[in-house]
Amino acid sequence: MRKILLAVAALCVMTSGPAMAQHQDGKWQFRARAVHLDSENKGVAPGLDVGINDKWMPEVDVSYYFTPNIAAELVLTYPQKHTVRLNGDKIGTLKHLPPTLLLQYHFTDFGAFKPYVGAGVNYTRFSSVDLAIPGAALDVKRSSFGAALQVGFDYALDKNWSLNVDVKKVYIDTDVKVKNGASLGNFKVNPWLIGIGLGYRF
Repeated sequence: MRKILLAVAALCVMTSGPAMAQHQDGKWQFRARAVHLDSENKGVAPGLDVGINDKWMPEVDVSYYFTPNIAAELVLTYPQKHTVRLNGDKIGTLKHLPPTLLLQYHFTDFGAFKPYVGAGVNYTRFSSVDLAIPGAALDVKRSSFGAALQVGFDYALDKNWSLNVDVKKVYIDTDVKVKNGASLGNFKVNPWLIGIGLGYRF
């Protein structure tokens, strides 16, 4: 990821002359990103080290600009499958679908470089839960609501297209329990989502 971000920075420098002349003022913007999910994997209970795997995944979003500075962004992907481990041993798999809605402030005084910050809410739906430990099947609470924070930038390539780098911290948790039985505790996924992609504004 570090090498990718350095390459993006170098490309921005090399294209700074032509791009400085570009002005993007459309109301709508679509982006597609490759995103690395890096989970916090905390909680549950002492002695129960539960975690899901980190992974790359596709992400798309649509933004609407109310003003040149204020926009709303809806972030989407398809259900992501994860391997779940308990104390290092695989105990099964599950999927999660994490749409996120953000309100953003875009800074407009830096030419082609267009940084932004955002905050909003995430809803995560867990599905296809297939978890078990010796002697018991496990389940999780299927819905999670949590805050989402964001920082990133677009770099205009022309009047429509831009490079995008985006970092989000999303707060996702779920209760883990023995199926039809007692709760084992609260599992905090709380991933960092680090993405790079392209945007089109019109």
